[in-house]
Amino acid sequence: MANKRPKPEEIVSKLRQVDVLMGQGMSRLDVIRQIGVVEQSYYRRRKKYGGMGVDQLKELKRLQKENERLRRAVSDLTLDQLILKVPAKQPKKGRFWLNPSHGLLCNPLSGSG
Repeated sequence: MANKRPKPEEIVSKLRQVDVLMGQGMSRLDVIRQIGVVEQSYYRRRKKYGGMGVDQLKELKRLQKENERLRRAVSDLTLDQLILKVPAKQPKKGRFWLNPSHGLLCNPLSGSG
């Protein structure tokens, strides 16, 4: 069975645990081994989540979800706008245009599409 990735909350708590144990005088490498993380993973996680609290982490997740939702909405609206603009122009003979029913380029004068 493959190792599952730890949740961000677990990462933040392990980073805090490292800080506490280092404050008690343990060496960094011993502490990293004790929490069961590879040294490179520790540094990468510290760079991403270092100094973050659980509340800040929840807020970050919420903002990322909202950003994703807004990006999707903008891309959908942009696509709708492009679809509405392109067919409004009459194609000249031999020119192609976007057919909204197919979502494909077609030549209405050739009978295909």
